[in-house]
Amino acid sequence: MAKKSSMVYGKIYKTYTKRVMDIVLSLIAIAIFAIPAVIIMILIKLTSKGPVFADVPERIGEKAQKFKMYKFRSMIENAHNLLRTDPRFKKLYYEYKRGSYKLYNDPRVTTVGKFIRKHSLDELPQFVNVFMGDMSLVGPRAYYPDELKNQQRAYPHTQKLMKKVLSVKPGITGLWQVSGRSEINFDERIVMDSMYVDEISLKNDLMIILKTPLVMLTGKGAV
Repeated sequence: MAKKSSMVYGKIYKTYTKRVMDIVLSLIAIAIFAIPAVIIMILIKLTSKGPVFADVPERIGEKAQKFKMYKFRSMIENAHNLLRTDPRFKKLYYEYKRGSYKLYNDPRVTTVGKFIRKHSLDELPQFVNVFMGDMSLVGPRAYYPDELKNQQRAYPHTQKLMKKVLSVKPGITGLWQVSGRSEINFDERIVMDSMYVDEISLKNDLMIILKTPLVMLTGKGAV
């Protein structure tokens, strides 16, 4: 009986409570971070050429649907496409793929970008994604289509788990983000995200949310 009640509560949380929490907390976050966001936008415009928001392709979200993720631009203009098409970045792109789609000391990152990436401030606009319903405050990572395709080819055993991960909305923060961020390889990350999906609850989400500020302040695992 207790197990059945727990399952019912879990379903209610996943279907209704989690969304209500996302709306309320994202609105609060937007209000709190409004001034810092404006300051970041001004610094980006004053220190580098290009748009305020990252000019990157859509990401893969819930049920494998694509959506536009908003992030402050932390790299040079058109950095995403340049890495994949410019001959000058051929070696860098190889290192990027070999390093589980992570780059340390990435030359495309701007001066302001280094700071906002380290402290996850480039992700502040994602609270708008949460309010709109594309994302959740807590959830798995949202991948680029080419990244997801190539990583699953490199780690074929993750394909089954990936279906589970894509059954929920991606999050601004999540289990892997507070457990090492970019220090965790793709295959390990998928295992952690699938574990999160299996154990979605108010308690677990709150624990992850409470751990997130410390990760942002220390910049641990950021690239």
